[in-house]
Amino acid sequence: MSSVEAIPQTADYVRILPELVLSLFGIVVMMLEPLIDERRNQQALGTLSLIGSVAAILASLYQAAYPGFAFWNMVKVSNFSVFFHVLVTTVAAIVILTSYEYMSVERIRAGEYYSLILLGTVGMCLMSSAVELVLIFIALEISSISTYILVGFRRGEAASSESSLKYFLLGSFATAFFLYGIAIIFGASGSTNFDKISQVLSSEHVPALAYVGIALMFIGLAFKVAAAPFHIWTPDVYEGAPAPIVGFMSTAPKAAVFAVLLRILFEANAPGRMWLIWVSAALSMCLGNIAALVQTNIKRLLAYSSIAHAGYLLIAFATAPEVGISAAMFYAAAYAAMNVGAFAVVSHFANAGERYVTLDDYAGLGRRSPTLASTLTIFLLSLIGIPVTGGFFAKFYVFSAALRANLVGLTIIAIINSAIAAYYYLRIIVVMYMREEREEVPIMHIPLALGAALVISLAATIYLGILPGRLLGYAQRAATEVLPSQGASTSGTAFALPK
Repeated sequence: MSSVEAIPQTADYVRILPELVLSLFGIVVMMLEPLIDERRNQQALGTLSLIGSVAAILASLYQAAYPGFAFWNMVKVSNFSVFFHVLVTTVAAIVILTSYEYMSVERIRAGEYYSLILLGTVGMCLMSSAVELVLIFIALEISSISTYILVGFRRGEAASSESSLKYFLLGSFATAFFLYGIAIIFGASGSTNFDKISQVLSSEHVPALAYVGIALMFIGLAFKVAAAPFHIWTPDVYEGAPAPIVGFMSTAPKAAVFAVLLRILFEANAPGRMWLIWVSAALSMCLGNIAALVQTNIKRLLAYSSIAHAGYLLIAFATAPEVGISAAMFYAAAYAAMNVGAFAVVSHFANAGERYVTLDDYAGLGRRSPTLASTLTIFLLSLIGIPVTGGFFAKFYVFSAALRANLVGLTIIAIINSAIAAYYYLRIIVVMYMREEREEVPIMHIPLALGAALVISLAATIYLGILPGRLLGYAQRAATEVLPSQGASTSGTAFALPK
């Protein structure tokens, strides 16, 4: 009898295995820091953290063989959760590789830095598999608190401390909206579990209070993904934060929050979502792209770019679930690959104290460092949405889903904004290849760890632009698990591409 009872208990722990692995390595890194010589702890602790993130990726793939619920139906392992687990842990691994050189140049304490990345990733993984609102809130706070601290890690820079404080204050304010929305949804449905909430919100008489709860939760989550009009913090925080952390917070936490939004809006059958998504998507695209046109600081430019891309991705949330969910998942993966790669280049080029982050600093980079310039060019072309890159198919799927949902106006706004965005991305390329180089900007070789990070990001960007069918097919299967009732209709409406 005891052996029979042990099986479900073991399965419960398998279904949170990536979180357990990340937590263990995060704690070990913190404990080992004072025991390792300061001259060697940067590389030693970084290598240990990298091993932890890779182990978490393998644990995520392993747990795919054990789908189902765990811990009193609070956690659900499925293709959907495994997708986001692999995505955020892979981003964490790339950021750790990017940070090797940065930590040495900036003389930042390694133990706390790497440990916070791992522990923050725990919250992001848990967000993607949680199907209970209180657990999602706890996971969101685990992720957010780690990010608040990481933003201010350049302790000698006033801009970094200002960014951390601003992000913490505004983030706490947004969290209050999300928590209050959970309380209202509980009052309207009598539960914080998605299955029970969905039953109430699918009925003919939806409580009026539910609309208020959904709106408040959306405000809290829109802040986390830097969607307008809740984006004000983004450029200042991105400018002051360490460049590798900007690459991290602009991709992994966003992917996790979008996973939560997909569950809330589709799995829980959130009422009245259309106007919320439409307005936020349009504002994000317009404000982000127009503001980016006048930026001369690369980090601020990419910050406004991330706001615009949040708008593109939100379009998928306003479409039919069977195509919108898979399009959003593909976009999240493609954006993570190209954006974390772009910030890896920025962090390397910025040098000590992040002195070289203006557009003029990149003048002549194509002649001084052809490898670095060509790599950044590919990432920028993907952000534009040029064919043979992941960004092209990411936008193609989202725009196609919008047209199928008769969102013609929103699609036109998105296409116009894509044309506007091409200007400021191409301006960076023009500066790199058609301007005279500045002698005071040093030429640095690309270290092995950074080279590995760039190769992984570049390979993912090109792969998703040439062979997108495999990932999209996986995303479509995951969508049927989020909406099992839609499974029968998915095959007739989903995108069809060769594998």
